[in-house]
Amino acid sequence: MSCVHYKFSSKLNYDTVTFDGLHISLSDLKKTIMAREKLKAADCDLQITNAQTKEEYTDDNALIPKNSSVIIKRIPIGGVKSTKILLVFSVSSCLDSVTSLPCVDNCTALSRFNTLIVLEL
Repeated sequence: MSCVHYKFSSKLNYDTVTFDGLHISLSDLKKTIMAREKLKAADCDLQITNAQTKEEYTDDNALIPKNSSVIIKRIPIGGVKSTKILLVFSVSSCLDSVTSLPCVDNCTALSRFNTLIVLEL
């Protein structure tokens, strides 16, 4: 019997899936893990990454060799949404709003430039 060791990223210990042959397909591994962990395919998908090489398996036909260790993450069916927030504003519009400050001459001079600032959070 061959095996693949897996663990969810939030757990400390590995569990084992056993199978016949030299490798198991990604889709078969996902089905087996979801059945063992009582997960529903309609609720989430599994992101599987090789624990040693950090390679993410994305093709359901990919073959995972026996004795491999993988890290599992549950992801929503629609995929993971980006958590990036982009703030875009014009320097001139910001500087025009601070004309009552003591630096009126400097701010007015700077407001002639039409510059955009983009902050990624």
